[in-house]
Amino acid sequence: MTKGKKRMWIITGIVILTVFAAGIYIFLGKNVKEYKKTEEVFGNPLMGYAPCAWNNKISNDISLLYMDITWAELEPKEGEYDWESIEKENQLTRWKTEGKHIVLRFVCDIPGKEKHMDIPEWLYEKSGHAGTWYDMELGKGFAPDYNNEQIIQHYIKAVEALGGHLGQDDLISYIELGSLGHWGEWHVNFSAGIQRLPMEAIREKYVEPWIKAFPNAMFLMRRPFSHASKHGMGLYNDMTGESGETEAWLKEIENGGDLSQTDEKNVLFSMHDFWKKAPVGGEFTSSLSMEEMLDTSLSQTVELIKKSHTTFLGPNIADKTYSEGYKAVLQNMGYRLWISKAALSPQLKGAKLELTWENAGSAPFYKEWPVWVYVTDEKGNLIEKKRIKISLPSVLPGNVKKTQTSMETINLSRDVGDKYHLSIGIEDPMTGKANLRMTMKCKYNDGMNFLW
Repeated sequence: MTKGKKRMWIITGIVILTVFAAGIYIFLGKNVKEYKKTEEVFGNPLMGYAPCAWNNKISNDISLLYMDITWAELEPKEGEYDWESIEKENQLTRWKTEGKHIVLRFVCDIPGKEKHMDIPEWLYEKSGHAGTWYDMELGKGFAPDYNNEQIIQHYIKAVEALGGHLGQDDLISYIELGSLGHWGEWHVNFSAGIQRLPMEAIREKYVEPWIKAFPNAMFLMRRPFSHASKHGMGLYNDMTGESGETEAWLKEIENGGDLSQTDEKNVLFSMHDFWKKAPVGGEFTSSLSMEEMLDTSLSQTVELIKKSHTTFLGPNIADKTYSEGYKAVLQNMGYRLWISKAALSPQLKGAKLELTWENAGSAPFYKEWPVWVYVTDEKGNLIEKKRIKISLPSVLPGNVKKTQTSMETINLSRDVGDKYHLSIGIEDPMTGKANLRMTMKCKYNDGMNFLW
């Protein structure tokens, strides 16, 4: 063998040994931790109970507030919108500052104890009194004629105004449509002489303006109307807790069907598994007592919540007097994201973090909020922050997702867990702050879920 070839073999051998040694170093230095899921009950962003936004005191587990606005409140004079009163009554500045989000429902007809209208007086006159005054078991009020062209055109302008004022950020996160029928629930008591709901083509005119006005919001409808299927919306159940009504609602979602309100055929669509892409909301029924739903029949209530894949309930929420029921319902609503395994591998420069994501809840997290890994020192100073490439909505209940990210700023092969700490934070784009607590047994502090 010539000296040149000998030298080449020596160099090759050194390279192989170096790479092999580096591989052994990386393998031996891999730090793997497994975590256990916690059964602790707590609130989290965009899920849980949604009491009325005018409440002065709310508990720490509340992240959503419910706000309904009548057309009469919104536009007392044509083209003039009373934002000041609406914002003050519903404390919108406060909730945004505190990082809370809003569930909105716009309504035109709320049955009450006294004769009244929930559309503006000027619209009543301009539309030629189009609608029906009623006094029935549900209450007293005025049901507008939703087919009236004047009402439709001014409605579109009102929704555009709402979007221009309230739809420019993420404060309004959920919108329950809303607008048509008693309580905005898309039904009227036509047996009392009230004109029926408009047909499908007219109903669409009450839906489309919202899509444009609130591009950041998620929409829900009371039943699986064709509009909900067409626009990829969620659904809400205002009879939550009532077994018969809820089961009928679920059956309708599964099979679709006819609309008795208008005698239309096949305008309710089968929306099987819609909850994987869009949320389920609603509120507890007022037809049953809290004692019945949260105590006597608690197991049934919880099963219905899970079966419906419910993410939020309000404004009629669980009564804390029944603490066990209150917690049981909260625990079974929405997402429960957690990391079951984390592996940190030292590289020649920096480190690689591998995470195994799971969801122990009954629904996904529906928003594409950014996920970050933070590296902090023993004093809590931020050393590095790197975004993790993961789509949170893709982590479905019972699903497992794995992610990898490399951190090149600092070598953590020996000091992680001692000199340096790793945590995961999910940041709300509205506030720029992390505030989501994972459902795992780990240290949690100010939005940071500590892995090491």
